[in-house]
Amino acid sequence: MNTTTSAASSKVSFNQHPKGLWLLFMTEFWERFSYYGMRAILVLFLIATVEDGGFGMTTAAATAIYGWYTSSVYLTAIPGGWLADRYLGQQGAVLLGGIFIAAGHFCLAFINMPLFYTGLVLIAIGTGLLKPNISTIVGQLYEKNDPRRDGGFSIFYMGINLGAFVSPLICGYLGQKVSWHWGFAMAGVGMVFGLIQFWIGRKQLGTAGLYPQAAKAVEQKAKVPLTLEEKKKIGAIFVLFIFSCLFWAGFEQAGSSLNLFAEKFTINSIFGWEFPSSWHQSTNSIFIIALAPIIAWLWIALGRREPSSPAKFVFGLLFVGLGFLVMAAAAVAMGSPDGKVSAMWLTTCYFLHTIGELCLSPVGLSTVTKLAPPRMVGLMMGVWFLSISFGNKLGGWIAGFFEQLPLDRLFGTVALTTLAATVVLILLVKPIKKLMGDIK
Repeated sequence: MNTTTSAASSKVSFNQHPKGLWLLFMTEFWERFSYYGMRAILVLFLIATVEDGGFGMTTAAATAIYGWYTSSVYLTAIPGGWLADRYLGQQGAVLLGGIFIAAGHFCLAFINMPLFYTGLVLIAIGTGLLKPNISTIVGQLYEKNDPRRDGGFSIFYMGINLGAFVSPLICGYLGQKVSWHWGFAMAGVGMVFGLIQFWIGRKQLGTAGLYPQAAKAVEQKAKVPLTLEEKKKIGAIFVLFIFSCLFWAGFEQAGSSLNLFAEKFTINSIFGWEFPSSWHQSTNSIFIIALAPIIAWLWIALGRREPSSPAKFVFGLLFVGLGFLVMAAAAVAMGSPDGKVSAMWLTTCYFLHTIGELCLSPVGLSTVTKLAPPRMVGLMMGVWFLSISFGNKLGGWIAGFFEQLPLDRLFGTVALTTLAATVVLILLVKPIKKLMGDIK
């Protein structure tokens, strides 16, 4: 069944976009509420002493677990997309994934080592089912060359970041100021809200993501050789894949090295009132909420002058690199290993990273749904999330040097590496556009 056509034929406008976009917006809000609420306190909980309710791990061990966990969350997107394409349908995968995620967070709330690791596994499996498939449903709400597609993904991305904004404030406060138990449990409650909301409103999606293609039919289609044009478009995805890995290796320092910088070296107070360091995790989302509608409008307003997808990736890498230059300067401004600096350094870094994220992440999702052959869209979306997985693992490895290298050197190295990748991508923009063919 051609779900793209079926979904498009029953569109009901919500602010010039399909009504189903609002449902997916809110479902992703709650899923990201659960994920980012837990992520905001994960490393801090792992390094907290046993007396303070934590596991008392070293920074290197905690960031290694963080890297493996966040990597696994996106690594499971490949089997998640495969199962949805063949057996579950994207809607079924979203529901099942949400159940696994909620169960995982409630396991974490017991603060028991075996249950803790069980919870991480459950969340990783659930996110692999939910994350790529809800993005695929968004793409199916639009025709292939609908000019609203990139804007729709940017709006959807704002839903992600509304959840990411609220959750550290609630889960972070509960975890750091009340009890780690309550912080992790609240993340599970958020996912339960998302499941209920998706189940009640799923009819708004029409047939988008409702039916899997029968396994036999998929296998028969898979035997059909890819055309030269399809091979080129898949090639474009894999070139962008490499730069996506580098982007996320830097950007995902937010939950590890930048989170530790906020805890250890940042003045976390406003007018004399001290707030939890995990609240800095909401800064990026505040900027996303403010800037996402502007960016979505900008792509449409530019019309024919709108940058191509590879060009938008250039801006993404550039702004992440600039953000780490700011952090290298912040490390110099500390003056001593025990010094602390104003929160404005982190805020400026997150502002620059947000611009980069909006130029790359929603555009990457949209580009994959346009470039992937229809019979492989779920699988290729899973492959795309694999780039985030690799980036997270690399990011966790980098954060492991937090206590081993001077911070100006650590952040400066990340900045220079990212900016060098930016230059390389500038040189590759035209060749990538040729691979993309009729897709911009």
